[in-house]
Amino acid sequence: MTLQPLTPVNCAGLLQQGFSLLQLDGEVLLFGQKGWPKRSCPTGVFGVRFKLGEMKLRAISFSNDSCYLPPLRCPAVCRLDPYDGLPESYLIHGGRTPNNEISSSLYLLTMDSRGCNRKLTLCCKEKELVGEVPGARYGHTMSMVQSHGKTACVLFGGRSYMPAGERTTENWNSVVDCPPQVFLFDMEFGCSSAHTLPELSDGQSFHLAVAREDCVYFLGGHSLSSDSRPPRLFRLRVELLQGSPLLSCETIETGKSISSAIISRTGPTRYIILGGYQSDSQKRMECSTVILNEKGITFEALESPKWTQDITQSRTWFGGSAGEGTIILAVPTEGRPSQADGHYFYHVSFQTEGESKENEEAQGCSQESTDYDNSTPLEDSEELYFGREPHELEDIDGEEGNYNEEDEEDESQTGYWMKCCLSCQLNPNTWEPYYSTELFRPAMIFCSRGEGGHWVHAQCMELSELLLLRLSEGSKKYFCMDHGGLPFQEMTPPRQVTPLKRTPFKVKDRKTPPTIKMSPAKKSFFRRLFD
Repeated sequence: MTLQPLTPVNCAGLLQQGFSLLQLDGEVLLFGQKGWPKRSCPTGVFGVRFKLGEMKLRAISFSNDSCYLPPLRCPAVCRLDPYDGLPESYLIHGGRTPNNEISSSLYLLTMDSRGCNRKLTLCCKEKELVGEVPGARYGHTMSMVQSHGKTACVLFGGRSYMPAGERTTENWNSVVDCPPQVFLFDMEFGCSSAHTLPELSDGQSFHLAVAREDCVYFLGGHSLSSDSRPPRLFRLRVELLQGSPLLSCETIETGKSISSAIISRTGPTRYIILGGYQSDSQKRMECSTVILNEKGITFEALESPKWTQDITQSRTWFGGSAGEGTIILAVPTEGRPSQADGHYFYHVSFQTEGESKENEEAQGCSQESTDYDNSTPLEDSEELYFGREPHELEDIDGEEGNYNEEDEEDESQTGYWMKCCLSCQLNPNTWEPYYSTELFRPAMIFCSRGEGGHWVHAQCMELSELLLLRLSEGSKKYFCMDHGGLPFQEMTPPRQVTPLKRTPFKVKDRKTPPTIKMSPAKKSFFRRLFD
């Protein structure tokens, strides 16, 4: 058992409370990063590498047919071991986005391929459920059960916003416990059903769930209705009979008062519990081993690591499992303005020295051609990750994928999801492609007016697709609605009226008036006559 400090290399800002750590094909993945997908990682999933006390991240690519996977914090994550020829995968349900919106979607994350340079490509599919579907929530759990040759997924607990009819301006962001219902759905047909059991009378969230065969154990959790962490332990048994399933629940007296703990699997039926809270002001400093067998569940005390002073004095902590018997722990740097990073990170290992060396050697061999050292930040191009075939990734240097936090910008002011104008209504959660050239991000166009210019959404500027393509191909400047409206090259130029040249008409056969020739004496006579 070891406790070693970790130094994040240009990635400390991504490890925020509520993140998840996944393991696919021997690689540790970070999911639920800070903010919406950044320039350096439009997919929002990172590969994590530990070496010589340092932690480095690398952007992970997705296949062409993948759906968009938003960054979700505190979702329900369930690992699916390989069976019936299906690869290892993860189910991800619910979670809270950085915009404080709660998701109700279900995603299936699998490995798509690996290039010759060992670069990992993932595939994400959104699964549709029918029937009694669980609503949007976070802080809940999912577990897989097997009974009578069938497999099903069990979902329980969580929190969500108040029902739409009860939400007001004062309690708009208030959350409540979800009803204590157990949802059961199969992955083959997507049929979901809700079950109410008398033993589960109160809602609970941030609890632990471990499963063995047809039984799921729910341990601890926090209840908002009573603002407490009662020492609860339930055993849920699921029999997947022909027709409708049969569920039964039993209360076990050996429950523990714990919430938000970290659980790491060390074997098929062995787990380690670390961290969590016993009350709002007291962390749980003990470690426990959980053993599942035919008789039920047993707990054994486990020697805790030698906690540092920063860990013992911190009020909060969080983390995740980075593999069998390995945990990443984070505590805030409270009252330490000299610290550039907001958290201290620690690598906790419950493996023996021999097992740790073997894992390090295996990881070094698997990552030999994609070393994370001395890599340059990625370019601002989504096409580096989306729309690439596996054989095209083979030509990319493996050291070009390191994440560099210093290169990122605050996307509340810049980026594809910024508010480009006063009338901008673009929401990253509800956005759908508007132009045929859009895939995962909205089309933007640069306005040359203002101090240094700025970017605006083409959809907000009400540009037609033909005009947008014409502007992207040309070299002329564009002015947004706030700075002139239409692009000046599309404006109708002022009409220049050519003055007409007036030429006198020549009348044919025009007769001139006759002239009378008079002598001076006659002129004098007529003048006196009319006077």
